[in-house]
Amino acid sequence: MEQLPAAFYQAIAELQRSGEQLVLVHGGGPMITEMLSKMEIPPRFIEGLRYTCEATMDVVEMVLGGSINKRLVRRLLQAGCRAWGLSGIDGGMISARQTDQPLGLVGEIVSVETSLLVSLLDQGYLPVVAPLGVEQDGRQVYNINADVAAGAVAAALGANKLLMVTDVPGILIPDGDSLVCKQTVDPHEIAELIEKQVITGGMIPKVRSALAALEQGVEEVVICRGTPEDLHGIFAGKPVGTSLRKSRDERSATMKGVSV
Repeated sequence: MEQLPAAFYQAIAELQRSGEQLVLVHGGGPMITEMLSKMEIPPRFIEGLRYTCEATMDVVEMVLGGSINKRLVRRLLQAGCRAWGLSGIDGGMISARQTDQPLGLVGEIVSVETSLLVSLLDQGYLPVVAPLGVEQDGRQVYNINADVAAGAVAAALGANKLLMVTDVPGILIPDGDSLVCKQTVDPHEIAELIEKQVITGGMIPKVRSALAALEQGVEEVVICRGTPEDLHGIFAGKPVGTSLRKSRDERSATMKGVSV
């Protein structure tokens, strides 16, 4: 997020003014790590996912739900965008339970309540969502991977596109002595690329979240840098970054399973 120029927020505002309904789900790993360092709490990662102890959870909640969320809202307001900041805790929007993985207070999403998001969208706002989840009784807050949260929110809203903005132009594959961005990919190819260790580290939860969103009905997931050219190109139907869709066979099988 620190690398995103003012033009990124201006492009978002332009898309909103053109009638697009957008929801921004953000992370903030580097800023969390920076704050943990200041508080002398060593960060720990397992397969690209942050291990969250109780002390880390306090920092995650403070940084994600506070400083980062409001900073993004301010930048969007400055660009002329109508933005409203909130987290998955507000209204119990993201209901979660503790994951079975050895990641501490990291949550697995149970459900997403979209009524608040829909209300904000209907009023012309762009919701800016911090990826925090809460147990249904409100007793425990969980750290949610931002990509996982974005995929779940997109699926719950029935979004036709999920854009995953990152610091690389898409999924990079070897081409001779260099790496090139793979323009399109389907779920079968994703599994092969993970097995061959072409997709590694933080890209793994990103593509897994993308696949989960596709399974739940999102039509397309695009992994890209999120430049203004990328954003306008995606909504104009141009090829940008790496586009993930179900294969034709999978789409046909889904169609055959629909009862009308």
